[in-house]
Amino acid sequence: MQSPDFAQFGAAALEQKDLLFLFEHFPVPGTDAVEAARRVIEQPSTLESLLESRYVQDAMLDPAEAWVNVSPRLYFNVMLRRSLTAKRDSGERRTIHYLSNLLALFASDERLHHVQSGEAQGYDYLVDLVQAAREADHQRRFLVLSQIGNYALFLAGWCAPWIEHRRRYFNRPLGLDYYCNMSRSHYASAAKHDLADAFGLKPVFAQLAIRFDYYRDGIERMAGAAVH
Repeated sequence: MQSPDFAQFGAAALEQKDLLFLFEHFPVPGTDAVEAARRVIEQPSTLESLLESRYVQDAMLDPAEAWVNVSPRLYFNVMLRRSLTAKRDSGERRTIHYLSNLLALFASDERLHHVQSGEAQGYDYLVDLVQAAREADHQRRFLVLSQIGNYALFLAGWCAPWIEHRRRYFNRPLGLDYYCNMSRSHYASAAKHDLADAFGLKPVFAQLAIRFDYYRDGIERMAGAAVH
């Protein structure tokens, strides 16, 4: 089975223009951005330091720079780190890379409602995805479980004010807890699937299930900062 589009993390997922952006704003005169970008891909610890740095955050927040010179994946990677304040370890760094790729994918409304890019069948409701998971074969079930976790996290994090507004003012029966519980439980189920091991996603999904509130809160804070 080909690696799904959401199973991306690390430096390899960043585009060349993203690496150039990191060094074009480097606060040391005389830095050769092209040469530095070429070398940093071989130095994961250096890249992680750059993604955490204040100068990159400041450049990203500059209205003249942010969305012009970087991909959505890099933007979400840097801004999510700004919203998640716990001490980093390798598991958290991997999860942040995963989430930044996921948010970049879900920036497309079409991808948000499909289990994989290019599929004809779309899903607007989690209950339909749950039914699809029950009816799926072994490989397909992993993809659908992952989509439920991903989609519900996106709604619970990025769309949290919208969910609460609908519940409070339009008497919708489903509040934030419903989406949180759906995402948390389906990440846990996806982590147990053998394809989670095959694609390197088992520790990521385990992190998202166990520390769900931490990552959800970070996404909501980031979304609120982006709006304002």
